[in-house]
Amino acid sequence: MHGSWVLVFVLYALIASPIQETNGSTGFNKPQIRVTTTFADFDARIMDHWGGGGGKWVQISKDSKHPFQGRTFGGGKRKEIRGTRAFGGGYPYGVSNQSTIAGRPFPFGVWPLYWDQNFMNANEYGPQYDGIRPGGFIAFVSLKTTTEHFNTTENEVYYAIGDRESLLPLMISYVTWCHVTPAWPSRFDPTAANATVKPENVMQYFRGSSFALATPMYNNSFARIPDSGTTESSPLPEFMEYSPFRKCLDGVTENALAIVNKPPIDITSILIIVFTSTWFITLSVGVVVTTLTFAFLVGIIVKIRECIFPDPAIERRRLEAARERRRQETIYENYPRYSTQTVYTA
Repeated sequence: MHGSWVLVFVLYALIASPIQETNGSTGFNKPQIRVTTTFADFDARIMDHWGGGGGKWVQISKDSKHPFQGRTFGGGKRKEIRGTRAFGGGYPYGVSNQSTIAGRPFPFGVWPLYWDQNFMNANEYGPQYDGIRPGGFIAFVSLKTTTEHFNTTENEVYYAIGDRESLLPLMISYVTWCHVTPAWPSRFDPTAANATVKPENVMQYFRGSSFALATPMYNNSFARIPDSGTTESSPLPEFMEYSPFRKCLDGVTENALAIVNKPPIDITSILIIVFTSTWFITLSVGVVVTTLTFAFLVGIIVKIRECIFPDPAIERRRLEAARERRRQETIYENYPRYSTQTVYTA
């Protein structure tokens, strides 16, 4: 039983303690975004760059005074992050009306972008809630590279649009993998008349339309149709369609963009399960050992009993067998012997 407690404490130390590097900082230095939906406690879900997402969705508490109280968020997986060129496309669950994005859940932890003219009722997620938008206010950053790494034209410039905290670490990935010229995000007003990019310039939405890659070089004539389920779109210009640089940006976004993680693991529940399992295994081993010992002792007792109090039937068969052996030996001794040696006469 002492071994069970030792195992429990070792597992607790491994689960609850962060990895420490030699300089004293923790080894878990991955960019993360906290999603706070209530002031009742400090519990929060975490949005993780390169994370896998998934897990069970949770509901924003109805007594939290949150503007989206009662809605579900989380549960979206990394493999579901890719949307379409249609605003509001790419939701893994919770879409009852393709013509509006109002009232939808947040499967990846962030609510959608919003555009001018209250397109598809997007004002529900407008600038009035930028102060509590997971990842902060909407920003954008230019994405361009040099011909040293990709065969691009001088005009080939793309833009990433999303919450500020998602853009900053994602820019590191863009610089690392796609050789993007470093640039800092700027605040973006999607409703401005002179906005750098508009819905018709979006090449690809991600993460439940909360993030987008766009460029003024592209114009999608289907973009203003209020139908998030449509797969119709204007084709990309040929040089963009086959651009290695664009494909790199697209792939890095799909794999690195922050999404909400699975709910945190309840360490107390794990310890209870581990302790119970260990106790059960220990008990099972004890039962097996006890059973084998008991069987061994019973065998010894049976042998002793047979020696002290022999069974008459068994003893009778043993005597008969002994007499038969002696009779066979007597027959063999009296049986005439013949020499097997050959005698030669002269």
